[in-house]
Amino acid sequence: MKAILVHHAEAVGPDVDPQRPLSARGREQAQRLADALLASGVVPAAIWHSGKLRSRQTAEAFLRRSPFADFRMVRGLRPEDPPVWIRGDLLAESRDILLVGHMPQIAALAHSLAPGVMTFPLHGLVGFDRDGDAWTESVRFE
Repeated sequence: MKAILVHHAEAVGPDVDPQRPLSARGREQAQRLADALLASGVVPAAIWHSGKLRSRQTAEAFLRRSPFADFRMVRGLRPEDPPVWIRGDLLAESRDILLVGHMPQIAALAHSLAPGVMTFPLHGLVGFDRDGDAWTESVRFE
């Protein structure tokens, strides 16, 4: 089982739009990350996002490359959510899952899966392979 953690792509500031959609650069970032992941051979069976617009738009870039993935908003990926909420859901899964969230939560989730992961790339992704209860970093794109 793989878990791919993605920090949403660059969004416009709240002064431009309070819903904070992706900027033009952010749309390009999301597309580049989705292309890189597909090129690495990873095709997620499920794509989960926080429900915030910038997270959903980033997740949609991955959905365009994995159109049959289970696509949904889930609890536990918002900036203030404790990583333990979504970590439990990951442990119950057998499918390869891509999660799109926010800082600092997504970095904290990565650290809770594999404590050796010290940094999480801004607007990037880190993928993990699970073997039992152990997670190992397998892919990283910035």
